[in-house]
Amino acid sequence: MFPALETEVKQETLPDPYEDFMYHHLQYYGYFKDHRGSLPTSATHQHVWKNNPRYLLSGSFGERQGMIPDPLQKEKLLWPTCISSPVHRQIEAVSRDSLMLSSPLLRSRQLLHDEFGEVNPCLREPRDLFTFFSSSGPLQAPRWPIECEVIKENLHHIEWVPPQPEYFYQPTGNEKLPEIVGEEKGTVVFQLDSVPTEGSYFTSSRVGGKQGIIKELAVTLQGPEDKTLLFESRFESGNLQKAVRVDTYEYELTLRTDLYTNKHTQWFYFRVQNTRKDATYRFTIVNLLKPKSLYTVGMKPLMYSQLDAKTHNIGWRREGNEIRYYKNNRDDGQQAFYCLTWTIQFPHDQDTCFFAHFYPYTYTDLQCYLLSVANNPVQSQFCKLRTLCRSLAGNTVYLLTITNPSRTPQEAAAKKAVVLSARVHPGESNGSWIMKGFLDFILSNSPDAQLLRDIFVFKVVPMLNPDGVIVGNYRCSLAGRDLNRHYKTILKESFPCIWYTRNMIKRLLEEREVLLYCDFHGHSRKNNIFLYGCNNNDRKYWLHERVFPLMLSKNAPDKFSFHSCNFKVQKCKEGTGRVVMWRMGILNSYTMESTFGGSTLGNKRDTHFTTEDLKSLGYHVCDTLLDFCDPDRTKFMQCLTELKELLQQEIHKKFNELGQDMDLEGSWSDICLSDIESSTSGSDSSLSDGLPVHLLNVADELNQKKKMYKKKKKKPLQTRKQRNEQYQKNNLMQELKLTEDALSQLHGRDKGTSLDPSKMTSILTKSKERMQTEKPRPTVSCSPKRSTNSSQEPAADMKSHWSRNRYPATKRGRAAMTVYPSLHIYTYP
Repeated sequence: MFPALETEVKQETLPDPYEDFMYHHLQYYGYFKDHRGSLPTSATHQHVWKNNPRYLLSGSFGERQGMIPDPLQKEKLLWPTCISSPVHRQIEAVSRDSLMLSSPLLRSRQLLHDEFGEVNPCLREPRDLFTFFSSSGPLQAPRWPIECEVIKENLHHIEWVPPQPEYFYQPTGNEKLPEIVGEEKGTVVFQLDSVPTEGSYFTSSRVGGKQGIIKELAVTLQGPEDKTLLFESRFESGNLQKAVRVDTYEYELTLRTDLYTNKHTQWFYFRVQNTRKDATYRFTIVNLLKPKSLYTVGMKPLMYSQLDAKTHNIGWRREGNEIRYYKNNRDDGQQAFYCLTWTIQFPHDQDTCFFAHFYPYTYTDLQCYLLSVANNPVQSQFCKLRTLCRSLAGNTVYLLTITNPSRTPQEAAAKKAVVLSARVHPGESNGSWIMKGFLDFILSNSPDAQLLRDIFVFKVVPMLNPDGVIVGNYRCSLAGRDLNRHYKTILKESFPCIWYTRNMIKRLLEEREVLLYCDFHGHSRKNNIFLYGCNNNDRKYWLHERVFPLMLSKNAPDKFSFHSCNFKVQKCKEGTGRVVMWRMGILNSYTMESTFGGSTLGNKRDTHFTTEDLKSLGYHVCDTLLDFCDPDRTKFMQCLTELKELLQQEIHKKFNELGQDMDLEGSWSDICLSDIESSTSGSDSSLSDGLPVHLLNVADELNQKKKMYKKKKKKPLQTRKQRNEQYQKNNLMQELKLTEDALSQLHGRDKGTSLDPSKMTSILTKSKERMQTEKPRPTVSCSPKRSTNSSQEPAADMKSHWSRNRYPATKRGRAAMTVYPSLHIYTYP
């Protein structure tokens, strides 16, 4: 059938249409470059590859220098220590046996080969367009801003659940409040040198951060008797700016603000070495910004001992005594700082310990987890891992699509979607632990998980802000802005993670109904777990947005607090994911807030949350989804009835507070729900709203140019007619001014005094003479100014009344569901 496979081709053959198409296809995606006439035709591929020495195949993957348009692919790849040894052996074996064309003209890593080393002229899936991980694929090392120094150590912490509940710290009232002395009276033992702050902006990144030799920032020990602690934070998600030794066992710590800002000091994660077992150390963080904190109600910091992890398999645990959160006594007159102080006794001598605000979950931790999913032959069948986009620093933002293959296109089209995301705020690592619990369950072989995959398409973005997670920010991305205030942005280059997420959901809404959207967050001022939602204005779905939170509170009564939920849509939250997705048409759009502390409910009252508690909530989300979509609507209607009773009680309570009596029978459901609820504000996110940092200078220049050109030059009068009109206009203005002056003198006299007409004439004459001696003035508008504040203050004796207007029956339209969508359909052969 193909005689060219058996005999050498001695004459030129006509170009094959398929070959011509593939040539342009591969050249477009940059997989190889070649001279146009050097490609063999498709009929001679196999023969030439086998026999022509020009196309011999070499072992191991090589670098594709000069052939990849994306410079990010030329960076080094990280082989993390979290991969198990069997996986290491598998990857090394595949790497040794892998094939690559050594021709200087034709090179490709897209060609597949079989177990005998034979090349199969078949293309792989383009990785950046579709899948990212493969069974033999390595992990990309995190990319850092070029200003950041990074130590060359891979940190790994074991997961561990304390056997006993970890109770809140109970203040005694005798806790010491150390006075802040600073480096004037102390000794700086650790300080980061080059840290980007306000005024600078992100420019570029590389694997490993700053080039050159890594400096030793910690002090040099003078001998074995030197008891100085050695601090370090230049690792993934680490945050500590400076450490000052003020006494033998007492240290003042300064946290690093979010990169390219001067705000947001909350997250800390650092390492100490050279510990002493029998001593009591005191640490005081001196530059926290929030006036309220869970540390005031018993929350303890987290500590991790490497010796305990190796010898006793003990991981992160709550430690600390004499915990106080108080205002800093050193007031610079600009911004108030707050201090957190605690004492600690280390369990071992010469140990390496870590302290953290909450259980860390790094970008590398996520990559290890996703690689295990990609290597699982069962889970990879219904969990497709894709690249959503690249962050500002070039780190991959992953997107998971989880659903069971459908038997027919109609069945696939009938599935509703659920969208989940986490870590838009990088310092809220509790969101990642809830996400991990959700993924563990939905990817399991549980019957409930299989049922959920049968009826839903799950779109999951497990880490929205990988750059912030890597560098140890608390709230911002490398743009120096809070991403959860920019979901309406059109600046794709400045906020790529948010722009692509919103665009993905927008396309998903065109394809199918999105039943639920939930973004996982952490909360630093309230205990328990709760949701923020959006009050629905459609009478048909009145109170429906509260059913899912109420069901979740019944499924997790010792962790989730429905009474802490809030459904008010505030103007300052219009740019959040919750509100933007709600306005796009997702009725059940939520922000899940999980505390950094613990629970005040049920059996877990006054105890800290562990990672297992947070992961269990991911399971409860799945369980509540099944209850929420149960064809038997008994639970749903029962929750609606309960919600109406709770709302009636809340309305009565509000009226009692106002001292009003009102009969709510028959009309209570018309009251605006937003008037009943309190505000959800309290975070300092608005301080990080606005343009990205690198565009601020451009905006300032534009404003200056606007001021310069605000006063336009007068157009010269070129004709006699124009000059006459201007002359008449000036005379009219002078007459008007003269009349106004005369009237002002009249009003200045007593009301009962009359003015003689002769005197009136003299006043007008004098005013006219005065104006003739003055120079002509620019023409001004005579129209009265309109007040910028059109609102009127209510009378003092009027009592406030609740709004009685019904909600307009404006039902949000939803795009018609496509019966045969062209994307995301998995069908059996």
